[in-house]
Amino acid sequence: MNATADRILDVGQELIQTRGFSAMSFQDIASEVGIKKPSIIHHFPTKAELGVVIIRRYRGTFAAQLQEISEDPAKSSWDALESYFSPYRFFASTPDKVCLCGALAGEMPALPETMRVEVRQFMESHQQWLEEILLRGSGRGEFSSIDSPELLSRMIFNSLQGSLLVKRSTEDLSQLEEVIAAITNLLQTTQD
Repeated sequence: MNATADRILDVGQELIQTRGFSAMSFQDIASEVGIKKPSIIHHFPTKAELGVVIIRRYRGTFAAQLQEISEDPAKSSWDALESYFSPYRFFASTPDKVCLCGALAGEMPALPETMRVEVRQFMESHQQWLEEILLRGSGRGEFSSIDSPELLSRMIFNSLQGSLLVKRSTEDLSQLEEVIAAITNLLQTTQD
């Protein structure tokens, strides 16, 4: 991709994360990038195609980061979780930004099927990664014994995603930190 296409993707992602996909238009992107709408259509013929590419890029970035965290032998399972919390803290520190796929999840019925598939894959891959970290941490004795890593990974993921939406509504950053503290307390071993 060239610099213009990358800038279109950056602005499109920012608009989805702050406004939503339905509220974003090619004109909004063109105005922000400083180009004409046909330039966007040249790179991304439809809004749905643009949306799919934005989600795939976002998923790919996260997947690479999660893989790097998982494969770093110097990182404990606690380090991995703390790294995972970091983007949530970043989003919560902004006035109105949420996770891209969290923003899109609120619009699922209105999204084209190609985008819905991408959002589902993002959600599933994050829950699976969390499950693997929970199993690893429990197996190493870093975390307390976990009866159902699959259910706990869902609870963690859903709580983090939901707390961003609540923060956006209430402007109360403490709720995300309280969710992270509750997760941490739940996972601490009795030896700590």
